Amino acid sequence: MEAAPEIEEDKDRNFVTALARGLDVLRCFRRNEISLTNTDISERTGLPKPTVSRLTHTLCVLEYLVADPRAGSYRLGAGVLNLGFGVLAGMDVGERARELLRELRDGPNSYITAALGERFRDEVLYVAVHRSREDVALTMHVGSRLPLFRSAVGRAILVASPEDQRESWFEEARACDPEGDARRRESFNQARAEYEAQGYCTGYGDWRGDVNGIAVPVSSLNGSRIYGLNVGGPSFHVKKKQLESHYAPLLIDAGRQLSLRG
Repeated sequence: MEAAPEIEEDKDRNFVTALARGLDVLRCFRRNEISLTNTDISERTGLPKPTVSRLTHTLCVLEYLVADPRAGSYRLGAGVLNLGFGVLAGMDVGERARELLRELRDGPNSYITAALGERFRDEVLYVAVHRSREDVALTMHVGSRLPLFRSAVGRAILVASPEDQRESWFEEARACDPEGDARRRESFNQARAEYEAQGYCTGYGDWRGDVNGIAVPVSSLNGSRIYGLNVGGPSFHVKKKQLESHYAPLLIDAGRQLSLRG
């Protein structure tokens, strides 16, 4: 995972630098990684090794990390898992989406996966998933991440988000990748026109060449969060025609039901 974006701390007196650095340490762990050393963490965060050593020690005391003295490494502890479950438990829309996701998944195409995702930085994090009924190489689950600007579910979140908030996301992405700004904005403009014309956003081979998907936005109970609801699967089995003719009307209706319940 990438470190948190730089913040001008001297302009924000309420910003707690030590807390931010501790969270950056936890974000260093990537999918399928069991352990990291202080050197690994220092390289990924840009923090000095003595600082990292103090942070990892503190996180171990708080049980967010577990140390392996023999290997000189750390793994994520139960405290992080507890935080994760707390976040998911607070996402009422994920619970309300469960039955709708199952209904979308249980359609005529057994290769379809249905999922609900929320933006986290420049990615979309799945918070609820009903996986394909087939054994496929692409297996999505709660916690899976898709690119915000290059996936149908990410585009659905973008088109429904307030303009000022969306612009801040584009600026954050531009700071990391200036050359990709024009491409991201062009993709968004196409997605917005697509959504206005047909009520959903598409992603045909944009995120991965072998994946097709469509998505709609969903509002949280109080309207403070925008989620993306999508269906998709391997392009060899999940075709554009079926997605748009059969699944799109069901997806649009499911998105409306979730939002209306809010």
